[in-house]
Amino acid sequence: MFYLKLAWRNILRNKRRTIIASIAIGVGLASMILTDGIMIGMKDNLVDSATSTLLGEAQIHHKYFRKTQDVEKTIINKNEVLKELGGDNSVDKFSERTLSLGMITSPSTVESVIVYGIDPDSDKYLSKIDNRIREGTYFGSEGKRDIVIGSKLAEVLEVSLGDRIVITVAQAFTGDLSQEMFLIGGIYHFNVKEMDNGMVFIRKEKAQEMLNISTEIHEIAVKFTGIRMAEDKNLTFWEKYGSGENEALSWAKIMPELKNMLDMTDVSLYMMGGILFFIVIFGIINALFMSLYERMFEFGILKAVGTRPGGLRKLILFEAASLAVISNIIGIILGFIGSILLVKYGIDYGGIEISGAYMHEKIYPVMTIFQYIKYPVFVLIFTIIIGLYPAIVAGRMKVTDALRKSM
Repeated sequence: MFYLKLAWRNILRNKRRTIIASIAIGVGLASMILTDGIMIGMKDNLVDSATSTLLGEAQIHHKYFRKTQDVEKTIINKNEVLKELGGDNSVDKFSERTLSLGMITSPSTVESVIVYGIDPDSDKYLSKIDNRIREGTYFGSEGKRDIVIGSKLAEVLEVSLGDRIVITVAQAFTGDLSQEMFLIGGIYHFNVKEMDNGMVFIRKEKAQEMLNISTEIHEIAVKFTGIRMAEDKNLTFWEKYGSGENEALSWAKIMPELKNMLDMTDVSLYMMGGILFFIVIFGIINALFMSLYERMFEFGILKAVGTRPGGLRKLILFEAASLAVISNIIGIILGFIGSILLVKYGIDYGGIEISGAYMHEKIYPVMTIFQYIKYPVFVLIFTIIIGLYPAIVAGRMKVTDALRKSM
């Protein structure tokens, strides 16, 4: 207790230096806390943007459909698969879809598009199309000829709500062309070129009729009961629904570049943490050595009156720990204030594409109590470890050399 009290007195003797050093270290600590929260928030935002926009957290297809895009490659034993999905405890929602390449024709021009046949009632839980309708409604009428198109595609086709357009697709097995006229019932806007300019959505039953595939489907989009379940390679879902002629893939397999990028964010976080820790380290070394050399004469007196080298080392280490405590308090307060502001206002990266995923919402940091414990403990431990060096220097100090120093 004697050395602890003396350490606190020494720390507070030069308040200006202590405050400046503590603020510098505290800012580094707050930066680490906020960076961790922002990285987690960004990862969750990207995963949510990729999965909830249209993709889903997992998909089931015929195992050759994604490679060939042949409309004949429909899901095998569809009814059994749907029945099992309905009773699967790991599955929250799922939706059936057809998928084909096609041409869309207006009085002005012709464009190639991807034609999705969806069930509007179930698909709204797997996609955000219904929330992105800019004009009209999301399959508001009971007619089978409603179509929802993107805002950029509407501009290219020079059409608006209520206008007629024609969809042309190739039928399964025969390759015969099938044409149907549709009425534009809704126009969506995602601020994503590939979606706003290249995808159209019609009712699943009408798409099946046009493709001549009866009641068969090409894709089942799945949402799990937990967002992290899709990243679990040992989940029984993959083997259960990916056997035989079908395949079950997570969003990480469908978009491997996004998964790799998210893995890299962990590396980036460690690198950022390393840089911030170096800043903290130099701040601690600077403060401790300045304090040490200012009090060389005092240390010489202490050794002259019988203070053992171990006592001086204890004193320096207690001073380092005291500096860490003050810095942690400042860092936790700054981090808490910063997290409140960021959680309230967020960081707007809307429309930015990262590894195939587009951010539609603001990034909000994910803050946990663990961050306010882990990083301050790291700072305390590192401060004590770094304090060993000046403590050893102080312990080895010769009385005659120290007494020549008079500040």
